[in-house]
Amino acid sequence: MVSEPRNAAAQVLVASNRGPVSYSVGEDGELTAKRGGGGLVSGLSAIGDEADALWVCAALGEGDREAVRRGVGEPGVRMLDIDAGSREGVHAAAYNGVANSVLWFVHHMLYQTPLEPAFGPEFREQWEAYETYNRAFAEALAAEAAPGAAVLVQDYHLTLVPGMLRELRDDVRIGHFSHTPWAPADYFRMLPDDVAEQVLRGMLGADRLGFLTGRWADAFTECCVRMLGGTSGTRIGVHGLGADADFLRERSRRDDVEERMATLREQVGEGRRTIVRVDRTELSKNIVRGMQAYRELLRTRPEWRERVVHVAFAYPSRQDLAVYREYTAEVSRVAESINAEFGTEGWTPVLLHVDDDFARSLAAYRLADVALVNPIRDGMNLVAKEVPVVSDEGCALVLSREAGAFEELGEDAIPVNPYDVTATAEALHAGLSMPVGERAERTKRLAAAATALPPARWFLDQLHALTGARS
Repeated sequence: MVSEPRNAAAQVLVASNRGPVSYSVGEDGELTAKRGGGGLVSGLSAIGDEADALWVCAALGEGDREAVRRGVGEPGVRMLDIDAGSREGVHAAAYNGVANSVLWFVHHMLYQTPLEPAFGPEFREQWEAYETYNRAFAEALAAEAAPGAAVLVQDYHLTLVPGMLRELRDDVRIGHFSHTPWAPADYFRMLPDDVAEQVLRGMLGADRLGFLTGRWADAFTECCVRMLGGTSGTRIGVHGLGADADFLRERSRRDDVEERMATLREQVGEGRRTIVRVDRTELSKNIVRGMQAYRELLRTRPEWRERVVHVAFAYPSRQDLAVYREYTAEVSRVAESINAEFGTEGWTPVLLHVDDDFARSLAAYRLADVALVNPIRDGMNLVAKEVPVVSDEGCALVLSREAGAFEELGEDAIPVNPYDVTATAEALHAGLSMPVGERAERTKRLAAAATALPPARWFLDQLHALTGARS
């Protein structure tokens, strides 16, 4: 069935689980709005108010839901309380049960296959919730889109939306962008056959699909060819999201960053080198093996003892899932064991922080002698792109070949197999030993590659490609 827009005016629409604003409820009952950032926000800002843009997102917390109930909102944002009324519990089942515990695990190839996954009745109930959740977005977009509007749907949370929206509004131009890797066909087929096919057909409802690297785009195409016989004429493009150089350089020179640099220098100690990592404790980030490699460095290269500090910022992520809580605890345990084994009265080998502080992260970027970015598998990894942009003295980048960013940065990084702790320890030694001049030259080239497609242009390139997709 094709439905007509109901008093719709939006010419450009973005759909994502998380929106550009979130709300909190104070003790006095007042709502406070907090604006977010990122490539989508930059992109929507770049197209200007005259474009009649609308962002459709989900209400994620009690503050968001209360804002929806009160009719409070930001211009250009429509927030959906998907758990309201008869849909109670749908968002949690779709988001945690399917998106983060199944689709994310498949694309990052993280299952311990002797035990998981096991797709039984509970999964089927969660999949129904995922369908309902995607349908809520599709219906909202159909209602809000002006005739011929461009709709850009984001990520694995909303893989069914393009197909559902196409059934409701054949006139709109639909794009979908995947911010994660895409699983190889043999791994993707771990999903139940009907679910795997539904995901692919849902995405192929789009006019155009975007991926962060050619590798992920090729993997998606292979899945379609092997399971469906092809991509049904849907166009596929690659847009490697880059770092926002102007924002990062300006933000990294503010007073709060300078203050945190002074604190970090004091904690590290006079004359010592730094190995820096900044990550959320997502299972794909490989923080534990990174620390094991640092321990191996101290064991096999004793000349670095008391001369280097591993500055590790591991910010908790998805703590409502038990496996993430356990992983976060293991990160802390390994850090403590390294400090117990090697620490002296005047030297703490691992400086671990788990409380999120963006200014402190920027301070660490500026101070880093070596940046360790060793994910098991990552769609892109912006940390690898951000560090070279703000580094004060130049920074050696130890980079996993499984990070999407490796496609653009690998030539000037020190590559590592993320599972090889011994080789990663040697890569850290190579980074610490790199001559200053070589490090500075590599950093310049890394920064240039990292900023080739800044967030606003990344978004606009997709929008322009989409609006020409159905000429």
